[in-house]
Amino acid sequence: MMVESLSSVERSFANRVGRHLLLVAGLVVLAAPLGGCGTGALWDKFLAKDETFVDEPADKLYNEGLYMLNQKHDARSAMKKFEEVDRQHPYSDWARKSLLMSAYASYEAGNYDECISSANRYISLHPGSADAAYAQYLIAASNFDQIPDVTRDQGRTEKAIAALEEVVRKYPTSEYANAAKKKMEVARDQLAGREMNVGRYYMERRDYTAAINRFKVVVTRYQTTRHVEEALARLTEAYMAIGIVGEAQTAAAVLGHNFPDSRWYKDAYNLVKSGGVEPSENQGSYISKAFRKLGLG
Repeated sequence: MMVESLSSVERSFANRVGRHLLLVAGLVVLAAPLGGCGTGALWDKFLAKDETFVDEPADKLYNEGLYMLNQKHDARSAMKKFEEVDRQHPYSDWARKSLLMSAYASYEAGNYDECISSANRYISLHPGSADAAYAQYLIAASNFDQIPDVTRDQGRTEKAIAALEEVVRKYPTSEYANAAKKKMEVARDQLAGREMNVGRYYMERRDYTAAINRFKVVVTRYQTTRHVEEALARLTEAYMAIGIVGEAQTAAAVLGHNFPDSRWYKDAYNLVKSGGVEPSENQGSYISKAFRKLGLG
């Protein structure tokens, strides 16, 4: 049975629906003639599905990063792939692996600050991981590779040594401990070289006290570096110049005891002999104590 009349409520609802449909129809019709002005394109864009951010499988991104790194030798592109794993799949095991690989790729690209940042983040998030030692080694290597020449400030060298010491202290049985020790010796040699460079500068200006202070650092802190022989000879020369003959004799004697074939010992020996004395070690001298501490005295 048909309903011939509508109630007032029904008529009101029908009118609202009708007006809404007419409005939508009008918008669609209006869009057509304006398409040439770009409105149609905007409408299509509004209706289209947003495909700007499409998640890719974590393993696919990770392997693409490896490919870029190993086959294409494109560390920067590899970094982007590994970073994308972390962005799209932040709590996955792939993200953990990618964070470490991102640090390595940054290191290969020479982007040391990025490497240090990623490696520090890895250690913070995964301190108990078997790869934490490698992350710490990457931090040390990034600082080590930025060590400047001996004429410049050695703050970066100090950071490298501190990071290398962390590798040895925290991961003494890891495969990176020995490599860290070798790099540490090179870095320490650099610091000693810096002290020697400044010490020679003061010697040229006959500021013997300032020079002694620099050579003293080499003898007491860096006895295992290649600079210690010259440092002992320079101490002999500086002490003789200011009349502290006993310390000059000790420096020459320690030099002769530990490096008897050194050309620096010949110079030191001739210098004390020219002053009418022989090399003779004073066991109470800081020079003797420094070498006894290492079992070299």
